[in-house]
This record gives sequence, C-alpha cells and structure tokens, in this order.
Amino acid sequence: MANVIITGTSRGIGFELVKLFAAEGHQVLALSRNDRPVTELKLANVTSFSFDLAKTSDLDKLATFISDEWEQVDILINNAGSLLNKPFLQTSSEEFEQVYRVNVFGVASVTQAVLSKMPKNGHVVTISSMGGVQGSMKFPGLSAYSSSKGAVITLTELWAEEFKESGPSFNVLALGAVQTEMLEEAFPGYKAPVTAVQMASYIKTFALTGNELYNGKMLQVSNSTP
Repeated sequence: MANVIITGTSRGIGFELVKLFAAEGHQVLALSRNDRPVTELKLANVTSFSFDLAKTSDLDKLATFISDEWEQVDILINNAGSLLNKPFLQTSSEEFEQVYRVNVFGVASVTQAVLSKMPKNGHVVTISSMGGVQGSMKFPGLSAYSSSKGAVITLTELWAEEFKESGPSFNVLALGAVQTEMLEEAFPGYKAPVTAVQMASYIKTFALTGNELYNGKMLQVSNSTP
C-alpha cells in the first residue's frame, strides 16, 4: 500500500481521487483550503487538514505531518488548480499572479516540501491541461491559466532530469475537458465528455504504475477539443 498526497481535494477530480485511493487501502493525505468535504467522508485511512499552497506556515505543517506520521511519501499528485476565464486586457497583474501562485509556485513549493521523503521509485504526477500544450487548440480568456499549465510541463521535464539518478519519477498529465465544478464556473453550460470519476480513475492507475514506463513525460489525456 502506498502513502499518497493529493492537493485540491475539496471537489472534482481531487475529491474522487481520495475516495478511489482510500477504497484500495492506501494511506491518503488530502490537502485543500476547504477540508470539510473529505473530513465528512470519515475514512479511516485518510487524513485531511486545511491547506493553502501559498502559505509558508501550511507548507511547514505539511512537512511536520510527513515527519511525524509517515516514513516516506510514495506518490504526490499536484492536482490543485486555479482557473480564470477573462479577456487578457481586463486581467489585472494581481489576478494573473494569483493563478500562477497556485498553478506554478504552489506546485513547486509542495514538491520541494515532499521530495526529501520520496524514494527512488516514488512518483510525482502533476495535472496540467491541453491548453498548456504547444500546438494544441487555444481558447481566448485563458492567458493566465493555460500559460501556467504550460509552465508546469516544462518544470516536470526539468525535475526529471535533475533527479534522474536519485528519483523519484516526474510526469505530467495534460487533461482535456472534464465535467467538474471548476469547468462549470469558468464555462457555464459547457458539457464535457468525461466525468470527474472517469478521469480520477485513470489518474489513480497512472500514479501507481506510470513511473514504470515514463519519466519526464507529458501525456495528453483528452478525447475532445478542448
């Protein structure tokens, strides 16, 4: 059984991932600013506490938990994300920075906090978007979001190279449209062809086994445009 950390677990894909990993008997640390949805599940092998990726004090709390409760972290899933759909000329620098603070800086900070506790065969999976893939179809209003998702693809490649001798493995999944609350908020009325449960099931399997065949790779997980 693996020790698994998942960020962005209050709803959508992250929430479903918690339930899927827990059902298989894995130990799960679920991190989100709103920890109530996971806490209310009352799952014996799941720990959850309120967590803001942008707060140094919360990163310290994460490091303390790992040191006190777990000998190692086998899987880290960087799932937390911030989506802004707004015309570029109307997007303030503060709004642009906030998206990057979650989608890029937050991913880097959590990964830094966890890496020293991961074994060579550990696996860091970061969730990106097809909007961040070079040459993919782009949509207006997503300058901050899609560019931030492109940044974590490059980060993944860099981390895989830097830690190729000591491990763990790093891979990034560029997701197409998934029917989640975040998608509905950004694109009201749009119906995605994939459910959060379907995508979470794929991510769970990839997190457990994908590092056997992949390292430093971006995989496109999409059957639609977007």
